[in-house]
Amino acid sequence: MLRFRQAEPEDWPAIWSILEPVARAGETYCWDTTMDEAAGRLEWFPGPAGTDPSLRVVVAVDEADGRVVGTAQLHANRGGNGAHVANASFLVAADAGGRGVGRALAGHVLEEARAAGYTAMQFNAVVQTNERALALWSSLGFTIVGTVPGAFRHPGVGPTGLHIMHRVL
Repeated sequence: MLRFRQAEPEDWPAIWSILEPVARAGETYCWDTTMDEAAGRLEWFPGPAGTDPSLRVVVAVDEADGRVVGTAQLHANRGGNGAHVANASFLVAADAGGRGVGRALAGHVLEEARAAGYTAMQFNAVVQTNERALALWSSLGFTIVGTVPGAFRHPGVGPTGLHIMHRVL
């Protein structure tokens, strides 16, 4: 069973333990694969506190052992006249993959986005080779509205596309 809550500063070591291997692998996010912990923290909690009032960072906690097994950030995709569309990023601990953590976390974040008044959610850069993410987002009603060819340098397959995905909330 999972419990979702706002991330607290003391969650950072657990979040970093999930984020770091994803960053190092360089297969699913447009992040510097050599980022250090400070850069990782700025990626997940950008700017000084309160800089982006739309930013919400949540964690998924396994109630069996109290361990953080996933995290997500939710925020406006753009500001101003684009602020009604949400954007989100998701991370799941490698040893929690395949247990439905990502799907449950996505459901929670979609509900939070609706409750916050967003009318849609957009992902700006879903790596074309990330089949698990594509299957999850498609099953949750997201569609690919465009692809930027060769925009991602995958370490194993070389240049591949970045999909832009969207769904109405």
